[in-house]
Amino acid sequence: MLYQLYETHRAWLSPFSEFASATSKLYSNPLSPFAHIPSAHRMAAGFDLMHRLTKEYEKPEFGITKVNVHGTDVVIQEQVVDAKPFCKLIRFKRFTDDAALLEKMRDQPSVLVVAPLSGHHSTLLRDTVRTLLQDHKVYITDWIDARMVPLEEGAFHLDDYVNYVQEFIRKVGPEVHVISVCQPTVPVLAAVSLMASRGEATPRTMTMMGGPIDARKSPTAVNNLAMNKSFEWFEANVIYRVPPNYPGASRRVYPGFLQHTGFVAMNPDRHATSHYDYFLDLVRGDGDSAEAHRQFYDEYNAVLDMPAEYYLDTIKTVFQDFALVNGTWMVRNPEGEPELVRPQDIRTTALLTVEGELDDISGAGQTRAAHDLCTGIPANRREHYDVIGAGHYGIFSGRRWREMAYPRIRDFILSHQAPMKPPARRKDAATAAA
Repeated sequence: MLYQLYETHRAWLSPFSEFASATSKLYSNPLSPFAHIPSAHRMAAGFDLMHRLTKEYEKPEFGITKVNVHGTDVVIQEQVVDAKPFCKLIRFKRFTDDAALLEKMRDQPSVLVVAPLSGHHSTLLRDTVRTLLQDHKVYITDWIDARMVPLEEGAFHLDDYVNYVQEFIRKVGPEVHVISVCQPTVPVLAAVSLMASRGEATPRTMTMMGGPIDARKSPTAVNNLAMNKSFEWFEANVIYRVPPNYPGASRRVYPGFLQHTGFVAMNPDRHATSHYDYFLDLVRGDGDSAEAHRQFYDEYNAVLDMPAEYYLDTIKTVFQDFALVNGTWMVRNPEGEPELVRPQDIRTTALLTVEGELDDISGAGQTRAAHDLCTGIPANRREHYDVIGAGHYGIFSGRRWREMAYPRIRDFILSHQAPMKPPARRKDAATAAA
């Protein structure tokens, strides 16, 4: 019922939002006589802010049309290389007429960025992708809003997420380097572990950034909520059915608007101050600062619905049972057979963990805990890096990402680009010694 009430409220506000937008233009357009009356700029700023506070935010575009590679601008084209009911695998294909540069780009590492399915769209990693494209061939998981997936496509569990990741790794190829940001660090580690246990080729490297591998370490407000409320509480209070005006009508989801409310509730004063500063920037005519605000909130306010099964599985597996670190996580493969997740079976994949010093979502040590699990990876193929002064978003977006985290990740990937030779068998080692 709450979802239907929200949709009714949104539909009721829509004309007021459009009215506010039109009125703002009426007071700001230099050809309008209203733009020349006293305090017109304040009226325009006020109505513009009202429009942005009441409008509906659609999924943004990546909007990456070109990047600079070794001093030359190359054209970027998005290509869907695999499509599943709940996710698309997108490649950012680079094009150039420079034959020498083209040959160099072909030899660059392939990177699969596994974006989080935790409220925001994968476009939240736009800066991550744009920066990686300077030195890599880049793929990303683009998760689909659950309210847009018809009910007949079936349920989507955390196990399905793990299986998707494995299929995407196979699609890109064994030479791939996997980067997981926040929530997907857990299913990515599970996916690679299961591949290693089966004897499959695993990625050259895994880079895990700000994720809850072991949510017991330095718990944050997000962790405490998940750990202190019962599984039944979450099922009863945050799960609703999609209204009939969407393709996914009647699907059980954790609605995006509830997630957005939670995001804002974590730092309400900061958001209130940001909106007031936006109003003042418009009044002062500071277009650059106002545009920066728009770009941030166009992304921040665009949220998606998560499948209920996946969300509830994550709460129980990651934040209540701690199944990964306790060694009890069983994942069902596409054939429906349960398999035990054994990170210690990973041997040829190098591991880099990255944490932000000021991360208030994934606390200190939560991501680093992957090293305690991946004991089969030699110590000289495992690294950890703390991004000093960075919060959660700072480790994958913004200045600290570009100047501190990215160079470390780039160099790590490059140093492990060649495949690791499997350890010699005892008989072969004895023969070599003789």
